[in-house]
Amino acid sequence: MLSSTPRAVHPGAWWLWAIGLAVAVSQTTNPLVLLLAAAAVTFVVMARRSDSPWARAFTLYAVLGGFIIALRLVLHVLVGLKWGEIVLLPLPEIDLPSWAAGINLLGDLRLEGLLAALFEGMRLAAMILCVGAANALADPKRLLAALPGALQEIGTAIVVAISVAPQLAESARRVHRARLLRGDGARGLRALTRVAMPVLEDTLERSMALAASMDSRGYGRRGETSAARHHTTGALTLGGLLGMAVGSYGVLDTTSPEWVGLPMLLLGVLLGALGLASGSGAVTRTTYRPSPWRSPETVTAVCGVFAAAAAFASAHWEPSALTMPLTPLGPPPLPWLLTLGLLVATLPALLTPAPPVARERDCVQRPTATTEGSHP
Repeated sequence: MLSSTPRAVHPGAWWLWAIGLAVAVSQTTNPLVLLLAAAAVTFVVMARRSDSPWARAFTLYAVLGGFIIALRLVLHVLVGLKWGEIVLLPLPEIDLPSWAAGINLLGDLRLEGLLAALFEGMRLAAMILCVGAANALADPKRLLAALPGALQEIGTAIVVAISVAPQLAESARRVHRARLLRGDGARGLRALTRVAMPVLEDTLERSMALAASMDSRGYGRRGETSAARHHTTGALTLGGLLGMAVGSYGVLDTTSPEWVGLPMLLLGVLLGALGLASGSGAVTRTTYRPSPWRSPETVTAVCGVFAAAAAFASAHWEPSALTMPLTPLGPPPLPWLLTLGLLVATLPALLTPAPPVARERDCVQRPTATTEGSHP
């Protein structure tokens, strides 16, 4: 199953793996599980990321997660609901006008409320770390090429959006290297004003180059489509979206009729697939060296789905282990099913091929035949 030849894993497999982990993390506020999930994600990223620009953005997502945790704690101290019995820091409470009733500004800081805010921030940070792992492991350009033709426009917008952080990381690295070569070793806030404008300018230039290259390859262009096929595609897509929305509500609401749940969800998925197939037929495009889907991709996607399934199983069989006991305080329990799911989620680090060496390091700019061959 493990291939010895270095190659890039299909980006869709990495996104399915990351989405499964994000779903699993969203079901718990247990700090042990959240730390284990962050460790599993980091382990896989460090083992299978390349040295491409988007792979270096994982550090930015980790920093963003830490910032979210700190911001969540600060907001709890300022306007959060103070509850609990153990007072950590007595603070004065500021009365607000009547239109802001229900909001407490400052007040006694209590341990239980502070821990609850911390664990909520950790959950959101872990979910963001999962998204950062997908960005670090999946090539956004190959992901765009793998999308169905009907999702070409929205896929382009999504790829541009998720590639902002990698582009900023690469631009910051290039500008920092240029400053060091010029002997400018300023750090901290003093260097921010010197770095911000060059980074934004470089990012804008790279985005314009990407847009120009995509336009030259025919992205956003459609062939001739009959009005009947256009209306059929729209009706199938709209019916699929409505079916999936109603079916999802029926699955979540246990009091709804049986036909509103899973049957309506499956019908919506079927109509949506037919709409995608009909819309993709109207887009004529070719893909150079399409990304293969082999056994490592299947293993990666299954590991992510297994983690999500383990989280839902834990919510059914051991719900008390998914939360941290705050009243009274005690050691957090360890949900064995979810822990097993997170351990299985680390298998792609061992069962997927190693990433190829980045071509940017191997390629050397050589003179072309038109520039060098024209001179004797």
